[in-house]
Amino acid sequence: MAAQSAGGGGRPTVRTLATLLGPAYVWLLLTIFLPLSAMLYFSFLSDVPVGAREAELTLENYAAFFERDFYRSLMLRSFQLGAVVTGLCLLIGFPCAYILAKSIKGRAREALFLLVILPFWTNALVRVFSWTMVLRGNGVLERAVNAVFPEVGPLGLMFTYPAIVVGLVHSYLPYMILTCYVSLQAIDDDVIDAARALGAGWGTILRRLVLPLAAPGMIAGAVLIFVPVIGSFMEPRILGGTQGTFIGTVIEDQFTAVFNWPLGAALSFLMLGFVLALFALAAPAFRRLDG
Repeated sequence: MAAQSAGGGGRPTVRTLATLLGPAYVWLLLTIFLPLSAMLYFSFLSDVPVGAREAELTLENYAAFFERDFYRSLMLRSFQLGAVVTGLCLLIGFPCAYILAKSIKGRAREALFLLVILPFWTNALVRVFSWTMVLRGNGVLERAVNAVFPEVGPLGLMFTYPAIVVGLVHSYLPYMILTCYVSLQAIDDDVIDAARALGAGWGTILRRLVLPLAAPGMIAGAVLIFVPVIGSFMEPRILGGTQGTFIGTVIEDQFTAVFNWPLGAALSFLMLGFVLALFALAAPAFRRLDG
C-alpha cells in the first residue's frame, strides 16, 4: 500500500501538476494576459507613445465614454444586437440540436453534423461576402422572391439591421447547435420514454425534463455567441453600411483609422467590464436554470 501511494496510485504531486499545467499557463500568459496588460496600460495614456509623441497617464479616455451619449448609445445598441442574435441562435439551434441528438441516427446524423460544422471550414470574410451576393439588390434572394411573387419588387435588405442579424446568426449558429447537442446527447432516451409512459405530454417533457437537463449547453452556447457578437465589426461594416455602426466598429476604427489606441483600449475594457457585470447579475438565474 505504501508503494502504491508513493507511486502512481496516489494524488499527483505539485511537480507533476506543474509539469502538466505549466506549458498551458505559460502560453496563456504570453498570448492573453500580456497583450491585455499592454492594452490596459494604453487605455490610461493620453497618446500613443510612438516617435516624438509624449504620453501622460490620464483618465480622459474612460471619461469620454461617460461624457458622450454617442458611445453609451452604441454600447447599448451592441448589447441589444447580442441579445437578438443569441435569442435567434437559440430558437433555431436548439430544435436542430434536438433532432440531431434524438431523432436522426447513423450516417444521416453524420452527414447533417458535417453540414453544421461546414461553415468553420471557410474564412469568415468569405462567409460575410457571400451574404452580400444573396442580400444585395437584384441578388439571389431578390430574384428568387420576385420570380414567385413579382408584385413584391425590390426587397432592400442590403445595408440594413436585418442583414447584420442574418450574417451574425449564420456565423455563430453552429456554436449553439454544438453545445446544445452535447447536452442533449447526454440525456438518456429511457428517461424520456419513462416520462411518456407515465402520461407526460410533450410540452411537459420539454419544460420539466429536456430544457433543465440541456440548460448547461444552452448557457454555454449563449455565452459563446453573446460575447463576440457585442464586439463584432466585420459583419456590421460589410452588411450594415451606414446602419452598421456599433461599439465594435468604433473600437476597430480607433485602432486602424484614427490611430487613437488609448481610446480604443479604454472602450474595449469598458465593454469587457459591462459584459462581466451583466454575467455577474445573471449568474443567479443561470444557477437556478442549471440546477
